[in-house]
Amino acid sequence: MQKRKLGKSNLEVSAIGLGCMGMSFGLGPAADKQEMISLIRAAVERGITFFDTAEVYGPFTNEELVGEALAPVRNQVAIATKFGFKPGPDGQRWSDLDSRPEHIKQVAEASLKRLKTDVIDLFYQHRVDPNVPIEDAAGAVKELIQQGKVKHFGLSEAGVQTIRRAHAVQPVTALQSEYSLWWREPEAEVIPTLEELGIGFVPFSPLGKGFLTGKISEDTQFDKTDFRNIVPRFSPENRKANQALVDLIGKFAEQKKATPAQIALAWLLAQKSWIVPIPGTTKLRRLEENIGAAAVELTSDDLRQLESAASKIPVQGARYPEEFQKLVNR
Repeated sequence: MQKRKLGKSNLEVSAIGLGCMGMSFGLGPAADKQEMISLIRAAVERGITFFDTAEVYGPFTNEELVGEALAPVRNQVAIATKFGFKPGPDGQRWSDLDSRPEHIKQVAEASLKRLKTDVIDLFYQHRVDPNVPIEDAAGAVKELIQQGKVKHFGLSEAGVQTIRRAHAVQPVTALQSEYSLWWREPEAEVIPTLEELGIGFVPFSPLGKGFLTGKISEDTQFDKTDFRNIVPRFSPENRKANQALVDLIGKFAEQKKATPAQIALAWLLAQKSWIVPIPGTTKLRRLEENIGAAAVELTSDDLRQLESAASKIPVQGARYPEEFQKLVNR
């Protein structure tokens, strides 16, 4: 697996990372913990060195899983986790935002324990807190970096003005936001800003929450705990309308003797040398399929054809319900 540097930082990671959220939370019931530990270790054996989690996934259980799985190989990997939500007393996971500096420091200490480590490689603000100046949040992470508890600062789903303000206080190593062939909004302002400032980009949901794999149809039924049930883009009628994009990617996949998922990931890798997607999975065969995307070569001609065809297919449905949409691009 080739390596990539996130922007101008010295954080070098595998070209494809592993998003661990779905192992514990968000996409149906939590998977078996021992099986997921085995899967994470299988990822390391196959060259993945970049693992993504957050305190709110579970809450807390995903960090514990990642910490236990990676403890034997801790010096070979980079672990990214996140602060900024305040898990509610009733277990409600998205109850409040809290990026007060004192809270950030408490989260860091708790995450270090759960992750069984003495340093967090990349500490993201999970969502921008409108009640706390971004300079204060960046300053708190800067102190954690000075204390040796954190190596790099990241932002998630932040708008360009916030990115600039944060970067002026503590250089931002990476922005994590959704980006894929069916969510291309970052191309307008975010990607040019990251390029200008030398910040890496970590796309989550690079396979469109599974849709771009071609394994989801308008008839697919999700578990009642699956977040996709409330995503407008995943309504049956929108899935039916959006199938045209999956069919297009499928045609390219056949030509390249690859899978649709591999084409979707290879497309992202071809956009910029400092983009590192983090597809998630709970299955070894999917992990291996995703890793295989790094070996798929898309020529400039391939990319032009894919761009041209994809631009004629309008994607239907919002990517978030309204309550979540208002938390992004602040």
